[in-house]
Amino acid sequence: MLSTSRTTRPGPDGTGGRIAVAVHAPDPILREGVRGQLRRYPEVDLREDGDPTPGIVVLLVDDVLDETTLTRLRRLVRTEGVRAVLVVRSLRESELLDVIGCGVGAVVWRHEATAPRLLQAVRAAARGDGDLPADLLGRLINQVGTLHRTAADGTGTGAAPGLTRREVDVLRLVAEGFDTAEIAAKLSYSDRTVKNVMHGLTTRLRLRNRAHAVAHALREGYI
Repeated sequence: MLSTSRTTRPGPDGTGGRIAVAVHAPDPILREGVRGQLRRYPEVDLREDGDPTPGIVVLLVDDVLDETTLTRLRRLVRTEGVRAVLVVRSLRESELLDVIGCGVGAVVWRHEATAPRLLQAVRAAARGDGDLPADLLGRLINQVGTLHRTAADGTGTGAAPGLTRREVDVLRLVAEGFDTAEIAAKLSYSDRTVKNVMHGLTTRLRLRNRAHAVAHALREGYI
């Protein structure tokens, strides 16, 4: 369980640095409510949302994901280089891969957006990790299975050209929701090896984070 202690925690790089966070919301009362929840954590450095800085974590809070919100996500992540957390009431099946394909690695349901849950998502985004609700992760895994069956029928591309077997194995476990330590245990690797595999993969394919790597693999039929 995440603590609400006033003790400053290490930043995502382990140096003790604070995490720069901005909150975008169409309703100013909603925006201030989210900021108020995050303000209790000394590791969070709240910024204004008018001028995003590359590397800042932006919480985009809205009811639903419409085309305007999706366009804004793409601009924030791809053009301005921020790390995004999407806080919404729901996502349709057809929107899931679009969101992850934008480079959004963390999604929080509005009804679950407590202060500790928001902090967890902010930390994950700052590290470049994924953080999806369990039911959303289940839907993602179902899409993995569907595309995998399509590839097996001969309509997909199969294994990714240029990917090593190690990278494919790690990606499959990431898609199934396992964290670094769990992947390392399942594959008999060290945590550092798993991190190095993911770093090499995301750097080579110019992917933004683990969730984006899974989305890329799904779309291309790699897993």
